Order: sequence, then structure tokens, then C-alpha cells
Amino acid sequence: MHTPFILGVNYWPRRKAMTWWKNFEAGEVHEDFAQIADLGMTVVRIFLLWEDFQPTPDSVDAKCMTNLATVADIAARNNLTLDVTFFTGHMSGPNWCPGWLLGAPEDATNFHNLQVVSHGAIVNKPYRNPYHDPVAVSAAKLLLSTVVGALKDHPGIGWWNLGNEPDLFAWPRDAAHGQAWVREMTQLIKSIDAVHPVGCGLHADSLFRNNHLRVHEVYAETDLAVMHSYPMYVSWMKNPLDPDYVPFTCAVVSALCGKPTLMEEFGGCTAPPGAPSQVWTWQAYGKPRSQFMASEEDLADYFAAVLPTLVDVGATGAMLWCWADYISDLWTQPPCDEARHERFFGMVRPDGTLKPHAHVIKAFAATQPTVRPAKRPVTLDCSVDEFYRDPSAHMKRLFATFAGADRIK
Repeated sequence: MHTPFILGVNYWPRRKAMTWWKNFEAGEVHEDFAQIADLGMTVVRIFLLWEDFQPTPDSVDAKCMTNLATVADIAARNNLTLDVTFFTGHMSGPNWCPGWLLGAPEDATNFHNLQVVSHGAIVNKPYRNPYHDPVAVSAAKLLLSTVVGALKDHPGIGWWNLGNEPDLFAWPRDAAHGQAWVREMTQLIKSIDAVHPVGCGLHADSLFRNNHLRVHEVYAETDLAVMHSYPMYVSWMKNPLDPDYVPFTCAVVSALCGKPTLMEEFGGCTAPPGAPSQVWTWQAYGKPRSQFMASEEDLADYFAAVLPTLVDVGATGAMLWCWADYISDLWTQPPCDEARHERFFGMVRPDGTLKPHAHVIKAFAATQPTVRPAKRPVTLDCSVDEFYRDPSAHMKRLFATFAGADRIK
């Protein structure tokens, strides 16, 4: 019997975005989850914005816990399960930081000079390193223990996730400390819940440089291997919608860690309905920004090509970024004010109507895809240590072999 190929979506509501937990409404979740299920999806990835769920390092917000349980109830009623992502953390451009994490020790820093948002305000302060700072580590353990302990037996839980692109929030001192942190947090979850799998939401940066969260070490500790990737963010891709790039990154992760890989996040931002694919330019975070915006039809064609190719590389599933475009009322707030492309990454438009690629997902789901042995694996022709000595060069070289040198600039 074949294992079903997971189809899912990363979720923020179109009328709330990252203010969801502060302005929670069960009704919109009912509406959205019913529509997600109707499209044939089975998993919804949600993000526990750290400042909302943990207002102080030694407390977990009771109202957020109640609302989280409600979301799990709604998921279960729609035959959905949740990918519950902790320590968010990095999200859609800014780093969202609880106030108690700001300031602090001499080694505190803004690790990537990204915009930092805390309680709705942009702040120019360093913050504690969550992998090493004892206050942060203790707080993380409290949040895991509280959430996992409360929901471990809930039918709406699919798996637990140790972060969203955590290296964009902070780096461990070295790879050994990165692996040790993942091991400690995974073992804590397992001590409470021995049933549900644990993953960690790494993205393609972990394939292009040694950020001390190396995929073979992180996924040696977790049950699940996942990847997030987008061809339009890779400078040497000829085609910003190259359908081989996303499956390729899954295949590389599997080659590095020896586990089948879930494409936990992929997608594209769209131009207005009826408009052709185009490039937008503007000033973002004080610097020039250039961004490819796909036509809705081109993005639908991209999804139609990527999904079966993910099956061919042995991936365990595909989860879209993201559920919804955001209403214009949110465009003056982070992240939509500076990261304008983030306004238009959804399967549904701001008015709630479906984009064409949502119909592609529904049609693909109707074929009842299953996980298959890889027909197009990536064979790593060097040791993992050699790979991480120059990962960017190896990635470009391996892609040329996987998809053809003519696909590279």
C-alpha cells in the first residue's frame, strides 16, 4: 500500500496576516479550512508567533493556547492536520521578536540586519541568541512542554516543527551547537509525545552555505526532512519559474541526509489578475529591490509542472506558500509595507476568490498521488563535509547535471 503524497498549505488569514493571534476569529478559520479541505489538501502549517504565545520567558499565554486548541478542533472537523511551527521568529522578511528577547548580553545581535518587529513596532535593538542564551533556551523548553503537553492527543495535530527558517533569525556558534540544540528540543518533545513526528523548517540557505544548521545533522535528530525553496530567488537560474529547481532541492536534501524530503514551502508571488509576468522594482528596507511577479496563468503552469516532478524525486509531499494574498488594509504594516511582493503570494486573492493555481492543486489532489521511490535522485559525488566547504558551487554544479547546463546563466 502506497503512502499518500501530502498536499498542504502554509497559513495566515488574508484579513489578519501576522496579527492573527492578536485578533483571533474562529469564523474565518472555519471558512478558510473548509475551503482548503475542498481543494484536496490535508495539512495546514500554522506559526506560533513567539511574542504572542510567550509574552514573558516564564509564561505561555492562556488565550493563545485556547485559540490554538480551537484551530486544532477546526482542523480535525475538516479532516485536516496541523504542522505546528514554534519560535516564529523569522517570517516574510522581518524577524518577529518577543520583547523579553531584546537587548541583553554582550553577544546579543541582530544576526542578519533584518528588520526586527516587536509588539507591532519596528525596533533597532539586538536580541539574545536562542540557541545559547539560557533565558531563551529555558523559555523555548517551556513553550514546547506547554503546547505539546496540551495537544499531544488531539486528532488535529500532524507534526511538530522547531522553527521557520531559523537560521534567518540567528545562527548557532558552530554546527555542533546547532545539532545539539535540535537534539535537545526534539528529545524534549519526544519525552512528552512519542507519537507525532518532529521536523525543523530549514530553507535553501542551508544548501547554499554553512549556516551551522546543516541538513544532514539537523535531520539526523528529527523524524522529518523538509525544504523550502524558490527559483526566483536564485541569481543563476535562467527561468524564475524553472519547474526542476524545487524538486532538485528536495533531492539534494535526501542525498545529504538519507531521508525522503517534504517540500514544506514553495510558490510564487503574482502580478494583478490578467497582467503578464513582470518585474517590480522599489525601495525595500532602504535598498533597491527587484522582484519577479508571475502572471497568474504562468504560476498555474509552474505548479502543474512542479507537482509531478516532486513525485518523481521521491518527495513525501508539497505545501504551498501561502494560503492568501493580504487585504489592502495590511499594506501599511510589516511585512507588507516594505516587502510588497509578500502581499500577493496566496492561492486566494484579497477578495477570497481562487487563483488558477488553486485549481491545479485540486486537480492534482483528485489523482490521489502517492509517495514513490525516486526516479530522478541526486547522487552526491563528494562527502558531506566536502559539500559544505563550498556548497553554493556544488549546488550549481549538481543542478547542471540534474536539469541541464542550459538552465543556468
